[in-house]
Amino acid sequence: MITTLRAGKARFSALVELASRGEDVVITVHGKPKARLKAMAPRRTERESRGRWLRELKTLRARHTRRPAGTGNDDLGAIREDRA
Repeated sequence: MITTLRAGKARFSALVELASRGEDVVITVHGKPKARLKAMAPRRTERESRGRWLRELKTLRARHTRRPAGTGNDDLGAIREDRA
């Protein structure tokens, strides 16, 4: 739907309702398109967002916490033996 700014101000609530149902609403000023109203993407619930975040964290931890074989306490013991 295309509407002028003047008509859009008078029917703003109706235009927002149309946009929320998926229709693009173009607002013109002096015959030139200036703005567009369109529906927003559905919001994720907090539970969905938290679940996604936890999955990403688990993946990052798995990727970045692995150590090559032979590191850790074995190396620390070897360093201490060299000092003695």
